Amino acid sequence: MALFPPRPVQPTDAMASIPTAVPVSTASVSTVSRDDIQRAHELTDRIRVHFAQGLVAQSKLRESLIVTLVAGGHILIESVPGLAKTTAAQILATSVSGTFKRIQCTPDLMPADLVGTQIFDFATQKMSTQIGPIHANFVLLDEINRSSAKTQSAMLEAMAEGATTIGGERVSLPKPFMVIATQNPVEEEGTYNLPEAQMDRFFMKTVMTYPSEADEISMLQLLTSRGTDQQTMTVAPNAITIGDVEFLRASARKVHVSQPIMRYAVQLAQTSRGGGPRPIKGLANLVRLGASPRASIALVRIGQANALLAGRDYVIPEDVKAFAHEVLRHRILLTFEALAEGVGVDQVIDSMIEAVPVP
Repeated sequence: MALFPPRPVQPTDAMASIPTAVPVSTASVSTVSRDDIQRAHELTDRIRVHFAQGLVAQSKLRESLIVTLVAGGHILIESVPGLAKTTAAQILATSVSGTFKRIQCTPDLMPADLVGTQIFDFATQKMSTQIGPIHANFVLLDEINRSSAKTQSAMLEAMAEGATTIGGERVSLPKPFMVIATQNPVEEEGTYNLPEAQMDRFFMKTVMTYPSEADEISMLQLLTSRGTDQQTMTVAPNAITIGDVEFLRASARKVHVSQPIMRYAVQLAQTSRGGGPRPIKGLANLVRLGASPRASIALVRIGQANALLAGRDYVIPEDVKAFAHEVLRHRILLTFEALAEGVGVDQVIDSMIEAVPVP
């Protein structure tokens, strides 16, 4: 079923559906300085240099990882095997001098294997807490959809609360904390679909495609010159520190977001739910679940991070649109009718971006 063009409306109708802006006091709101913007640019350039040493092409994936890191969110990477999903996650982790853990998800992986457990210490005759591998600054959940629902619930708690529960004891995760999850969309045997509540916790879902012929040749040249097919898992000499990551995140939160930009992010999310200033005709036949308010939050946070990396102290509509597909594609669930007609979620997002007026 083809998507219908946006229904034309009169300006008065559009304005009637837009809530009146609530005055916000900006007296206590700090702003990011030009020196902070320059420092943020230098820090992220160091990460890009590290990427260039171990990953060919995939610039979109690189920028998605960096922006998600600065925005303080989690990211889900989806692609067929062999497109360097794991390598990209390892490169990002080794570009920061923090702790990194890789967890290979399997059907028999239990929550205790992930978050930790309590063991009896015979020396002290007391129970002691042994934390699991998720207690790290960067956690790679490889093939996350192979883990069972019980284990995925433990992952959800960690991603949502920034803490885990071990034997009734709440243990805070280190800061910064970032989950980089990968999944293979092709294989279905031995996999479990991620629940919508957990999918919603990811700021972004990026989909990787096959490299071009030139990029694949460059990849082979990199491998032959390096002499090994294994990615060296050591922290880069020019790695940024945990303090630098906290600085980047704090600076991104200071980037100014105007009321029209906030309204634009909200209207994108509302349009996916059949609302917005210009509802898309026939969308209810294609979408069975639209984006939640967390999508609006992610759009704004990603917009702030993208603006900071672009050298601006304010967000423009292009900052929101730049990663709109990554922010929305895993939050919009299509109907069977849409899947049968070959309508993809990215097509729906394209229509949403076209329908919502740009401030």
